[in-house]
Amino acid sequence: MTLDQALAFGILGVTVGLFAWGRLPYDLVAMLALLAGLVTGIVPAHGAFTGFSDDIIVIVASALLVSAAVARSGAVERLMRPVLPHLTSVSTQVPVLVAAVMAASVVTKNIGALAIFMPVALQLARRTGTSPSALLMPMAFASLLGGLVTLIGTSPNIIVSRVREQITGEPFRMFDYAPVGAALALAGLIFLSFGWRLLPRGRQGTAGQAAMAIEAYTTETRVPAESPMVGKTIAELVAMGEERVTVATMLRDRFRRETPPGEVVLKAGDLLILEGDPEELEALVARAGLILVGEKPTGGEDVPEDEKAVVEGVITAESPLVGATPAGASLAGRFGVSLLAVSRRGSRIAERLNTLKLRRGDVAILKGEAARLPDTLAALRILPLTERGIALGRSRRSWIPVIILAVAMGAVALNLVPVAVAFFAASVLLLLVRALTPQEAYNAVEWPVIVLLGALIPISEAVHSTGGTELIAGWLSGAIEHLPPMGALGLIMVASMAVTPFLNNAATVLMLGPIAGSLAQRLEMSPDAFLMAVALGAACDFLTPIGHQCNTLVMGPGGYRFGDYWRLGLPLSLIVLLVGVPMIALVWPLHAP
Repeated sequence: MTLDQALAFGILGVTVGLFAWGRLPYDLVAMLALLAGLVTGIVPAHGAFTGFSDDIIVIVASALLVSAAVARSGAVERLMRPVLPHLTSVSTQVPVLVAAVMAASVVTKNIGALAIFMPVALQLARRTGTSPSALLMPMAFASLLGGLVTLIGTSPNIIVSRVREQITGEPFRMFDYAPVGAALALAGLIFLSFGWRLLPRGRQGTAGQAAMAIEAYTTETRVPAESPMVGKTIAELVAMGEERVTVATMLRDRFRRETPPGEVVLKAGDLLILEGDPEELEALVARAGLILVGEKPTGGEDVPEDEKAVVEGVITAESPLVGATPAGASLAGRFGVSLLAVSRRGSRIAERLNTLKLRRGDVAILKGEAARLPDTLAALRILPLTERGIALGRSRRSWIPVIILAVAMGAVALNLVPVAVAFFAASVLLLLVRALTPQEAYNAVEWPVIVLLGALIPISEAVHSTGGTELIAGWLSGAIEHLPPMGALGLIMVASMAVTPFLNNAATVLMLGPIAGSLAQRLEMSPDAFLMAVALGAACDFLTPIGHQCNTLVMGPGGYRFGDYWRLGLPLSLIVLLVGVPMIALVWPLHAP
């Protein structure tokens, strides 16, 4: 072992140790590793930041942005709406949600697919009394399995494609992963449809607690002439909202009817006081083409829609709004905010919001210029609640993000443009059509993961350039020379699975990918199978909540503990091993022709 190799392995060992220790953020550990590489000289100064210009950075960031736009579009909820009323028990909910998340993970980043369906699952759990703990972990694992099918489904696939290009000159293509990934996804779907019974029952998570503690919101809407509900009855409007939104009051000209009967026919210009959960209100307003009356011009210079935000807050006893009406307080003119909805514990609101006398303890949804909102809330003595992603008043429901994603996928599948170019172009178009605001786009990108990748790529290359990968491959080849080829392949997958929970799937592939490629060449085998084994092992982290962001995302909402993951994850990992190794050997022959 040379000095440079010893330094590279030393930095790598300390990095892995710090990752496992878990006291420092992953991105900070990666930056420390890069700094150590620069100080010791194994990473040349001119190549220190080449990782941040790598195509991987563009692909991962763009995939997250596209996923966020698809989630905001509401297309998924519309596709799921006909199915949801039939999901009345856990035994039907788990297979459908697992299959849906898997399908979405094929075309979007797995964490984006999970984020799209989590609100659907939580609403379904509240409506049917199902414990979220029975739904969320199977969905998280399903997102990991679905991501195995395509190049963009998960970061390990993207990184392994790059490693293959370095070794053979050709990267893996968009659907090269599909035969093995689809087989594993099918096996996982069958297992998770029954395996959810291994999870603890009745856990209460943090998801929706704020929503559960707040009674239904009331908002005021107008039926415009172009609304599809003109000429339809109130009963049809309520049915469109799946009977989860009620019409508290209807005002037509000077006539007012509280709880109007369902046979009343709606006309253009009717005012409707609606009551329900913010998510349900937003969905009905969007589908029925209604207009939020409370969303008024806020005075002063026109503020672009992209620069507005929606917040939820409690009116405190010291607020100047107590005892006042929104009109009397001139919320729009003096403070630059619009009142979109109000929730009042213990009583039902059946009057117009503009003339409603506000009380201490009322919970309000306000919309205004994002930069001014903190100062406005302070001046109004309104206590902001924990961010819940309120969509009311800022929905941009459209099929455009789905169409743009489909075009990008098609361009990559037909080899018209590289993956990075296709998804970069998709991101730019989504911003151009305002499917996301620039701020929402920046928020959608997981910057710690981007920093981790950019910082560790030079370290991974340093291990390779110093001959470290060849050295480890030589050790491993000696250790497994007596194993059959399938045994060697299985050992690589097990090693990848074992390291990922304590490291990070991206870091695992960056470190093990070149080693697996060198090992295959030493054994005179095709590197494709070994690289696939590394990708599958790194992507299938089912044992801890920290190895993958999808597992971390469901921990709080599902009420899970650290030790809950292996109960469902260990048998699923064995299934991946038993199905994955033969499938890899079948699709990617171990010996090159």
